This record gives sequence, structure tokens and C-alpha cells, in this order.
Amino acid sequence: MELTQLEYFLTVARLQHMTMASKALNLTQPALSHAISKLENELGVPLFERNGRNVQLNRYGHMFSKWVEEALKNIQNGIQEIDEWSNPETGVVHVSYLNILGVDLVPSIIRDYQAHHPKVRFDLYQGNHGDINEYLDKGTSDMLITSKESTLDNHEWIAIRKLPLFIVVPAKHHLANRSSLSLFELSGEPFVGLKKNCGLKATITTRFKDTNFELASTYDAEDLITVAGFIKAGLGVSVLPQTLGLMLDGLVWIPIQENGWEWEVVLKWRKDRYLSPAAKRLIDFISKDPNMVFPLNESLQITSK
Repeated sequence: MELTQLEYFLTVARLQHMTMASKALNLTQPALSHAISKLENELGVPLFERNGRNVQLNRYGHMFSKWVEEALKNIQNGIQEIDEWSNPETGVVHVSYLNILGVDLVPSIIRDYQAHHPKVRFDLYQGNHGDINEYLDKGTSDMLITSKESTLDNHEWIAIRKLPLFIVVPAKHHLANRSSLSLFELSGEPFVGLKKNCGLKATITTRFKDTNFELASTYDAEDLITVAGFIKAGLGVSVLPQTLGLMLDGLVWIPIQENGWEWEVVLKWRKDRYLSPAAKRLIDFISKDPNMVFPLNESLQITSK
């Protein structure tokens, strides 16, 4: 059964005349008659009482037309909803992101984008590293905001921001008055690390490997705010990005002397999956407007891995 057959059926039912219906459909009368006959054969019952070229719905036709009208209405509503959700000016963009980025970075992106496209809506999902990657892989989100190190072969990404990493100690720590520190000076200090489901874990692990130095974690936390809380309580020291959600009273942020200690945050999506025009426009906006989230001296590049 084809959609056009159903549309032909309703037109004939409304006009009750084959010739008038064929003209309204811009179709030859034999072709229209064939389509209606084929539909009746598929259903196994006649739908019309025929009197020459005049036709009238029989009881089966009345029964069937009610459901066809409802079905076509639902299909049209579905088409309209898809158009509204995918339209670059009125659509919905589905974004997942690491929990800590919901305090500052994600609201900034949405604010700046909606200043240019106020009718676009965002469906947001937040979680740890494992959560947001699952949202992307299952198609729940169009894209995600996470660490650069988490990109895979089927991901394409845009760098959004580079955040300097600091050694963080409690205010009463014996190193709290230092203007800068080498990581090697933390040897022997209780260190608050991160579990694998945290997006910053891969970055810190990579940086430690680059320095040929590794600290054994005394505690492994689920997320960054928990790390900051443990440090504030005097349970250890750690390495964190200086983001708004982590700026707790009682913490001291000390620059790292070794080079390369930055956390690069990226917007990434799957290059093997369909992206709506609304989602593509957000990506295009970020890639062409570095002043939105980057310092003025930073630049953006689209990179595949």
C-alpha cells in the first residue's frame, strides 16, 4: 500500500467523481482507476458504490476513510515537526557535556549563539565522561563538549577553549605561599586523583607521562568538584583547571612550572552520522567566531582524528 494510493482514495471520496478527481490530481482517469482498484484488491473489499463515473463511499469506504484521514494528518504533523526541529532558525540542537562545563562554558555558548539565532532551542544532557559519550553514540545528542583526548576515529572536533591547569592546595598547606611549583615538588604529598569516567583524567595522565613523573593517588574522585572538596578539607592536593565551578573558598591555585599543562576542551560530533541543519549551523558558528569562547589571541581549527 502506497501513500499516493491513500491520497487518491481521499480525493475520489471527497469529489465522488472519477473524472473530476483525476483532473484535481493531474492524473489520467485510467491511472486513477487502476490505483483505486489496486487499493481495493489489497484490502479485499470494495470501497465505493459505482454508477458510471460517479462514485460514492460504501460502508467499508466510510470506515477506511476515517483512519486514512487520521494517518495522513499524523504523517503531515510528523513532517512539520521534523522541519521545525531541523530548521537552522527554529530547530533543536541536542548537546551533551561534562558536568563541570555547565557552570560557565556551556551557558556562555548558548547565550552567544541565541543572541544571533533566538528561536533555536537546546536539549541539554550532562554527565561524566562515560555518560556523555554514550549519549553521542546512541544518537541522543548531536554533539558533545569534552576533553580533546577523548576523541575517536569516527569523531570530528573543534577546539573551543584551552584552560591552564594549576596545582591546587588547601589554604593552610605548607606550599600555599609559593608563586609557582614544579610537579616534582608534590612527591610524597597525598594526591587527589580522578576515576576514568572523568573527562579530565586522560589529559592529566598524558601530561604526567610527558614529564616522566607520576603521582600515586591517595583518593580517586568521581568528578572535579569532589576533588576540590577533598582539597578544601585538607585531604590532599591535585591538578585542576581554574573554572568557575571549582573556585571554592579555602583553595590556593599555583601555576605549574612545567610547560604544556593545559586542558583543551572541544566540541565533537560523529562524522559518520547525520547532523541537522540546526546542529551544523552551531558548529559553523563556533568555528567562525573564535571571540565567542576563545581569548582574542587564540585560533580555531577543525580537526579530524
